[in-house]
Amino acid sequence: MTATLPPKFDITRPEIERVVAAFYASVRQHPMLGPVFAVHIRDWPPHEAKVANFWANAILFERSYDGNPALVHQRAENVRPGMFESWLALFDQTLRAELRPDQARAWSALAHRIGASLRASVVDRDTLAGGIPKLR
Repeated sequence: MTATLPPKFDITRPEIERVVAAFYASVRQHPMLGPVFAVHIRDWPPHEAKVANFWANAILFERSYDGNPALVHQRAENVRPGMFESWLALFDQTLRAELRPDQARAWSALAHRIGASLRASVVDRDTLAGGIPKLR
């Protein structure tokens, strides 16, 4: 018998999907983030489904996500310092608009932890302390 882990916080799969859809609707309109995503995403529903699977895995412990977000963002080659802060701010705004306050706080905390790790692997790996670029 396989043990099932409880969710990290109280949320349903449909709520996750709703947040992801609302977030990417905002991303497409965002002056900095929209053009970055437009270079890579032509078909939004499959991208949103993959991201919903990522969050369902991270929150609900579903085993529906298969991917490497750090590698994908490294290969994008147009992700720059400062973009993660804008992404997180827009994500937090979406969470507050779409969820109860307790859900928004819990998901935001998780997103900020994951975002810090992702930023470290994508943009911080090319800089020294103080944001000075590494020269290779």
